[in-house]
Amino acid sequence: MSWRTVVVHSRCKLDLKLGYMVMRGEETKRVFIDEIAILIIESTAVSLTGCLLAALSERKVRVIFCDSKRNPFAEMSPYTGAHDSSRKIRMQMNWKDSTKELVWTSIVREKIAKQAELLSECGFIRETEMLKRYIEEMEAGDSTNREGHAAKVYFNALFGLDFTRRSECTTNAALDYGYGLILSAFNREAAANGYLSQLGLHHDNAFNPYNLSSDLMEPYRILIDRTVRECGFTEFSTAEKHRLVAVLYSTVTIGAAKQNVMNAIRLYVKSVFDALNDDTVSDIRWYRL
Repeated sequence: MSWRTVVVHSRCKLDLKLGYMVMRGEETKRVFIDEIAILIIESTAVSLTGCLLAALSERKVRVIFCDSKRNPFAEMSPYTGAHDSSRKIRMQMNWKDSTKELVWTSIVREKIAKQAELLSECGFIRETEMLKRYIEEMEAGDSTNREGHAAKVYFNALFGLDFTRRSECTTNAALDYGYGLILSAFNREAAANGYLSQLGLHHDNAFNPYNLSSDLMEPYRILIDRTVRECGFTEFSTAEKHRLVAVLYSTVTIGAAKQNVMNAIRLYVKSVFDALNDDTVSDIRWYRL
């Protein structure tokens, strides 16, 4: 099973040879291609061969390309993710609106609960109680936008009253980069399970090709928030980015077992799809720290 996140951050040529991705730069390095889950191309001075891209796509490796500022801006997704993707897409098109609403409500409730846990750990008692109240007040489909109210309280507590998600600052750069990594992991699992990432449960942006993943990832954003808060980044360069990549391989508990975050995402995504296909939310598998 693939498990590596490989980050390429300097000028080189990437090629395929005998089942290995070969990196030819100042040094020549090799990585067994079946071990790669995510490949991040941080430098715009990297060249890749067509045969490597085809092999990566065949193995459902998520390839993330970064811009000149080394921030993720695009990724490669295979057309097919599962042998029965046509059947899965038909099932997806037939998901009941009522079931999608229930699943989305459960996801938002879990997200706010995770936010409240982090605020409690950081000593923000009043804000924690506010978020718990928002959970109690939540209606089907979060029609009263408790998620938005919780986000304002949450981010102002974690990063200060002057902080907004629209400002250009190191904290937002770190959050955006980390969220991009989490989103990519969810994109990979949606594709691997044979579903269309464009068709979301709640997100419905005509210009977002990853509406479904944007829905599913919500409770996992808090893992990035926690790391950014703990590290208190004053700059955001390669070392900081690698610290966020490491979040994907930190340990959480899901079910009765400890898993790294990548495996937890795989189990969680599968459980959400099962819930949507079986018209139930009782078996969704949430992670715990």
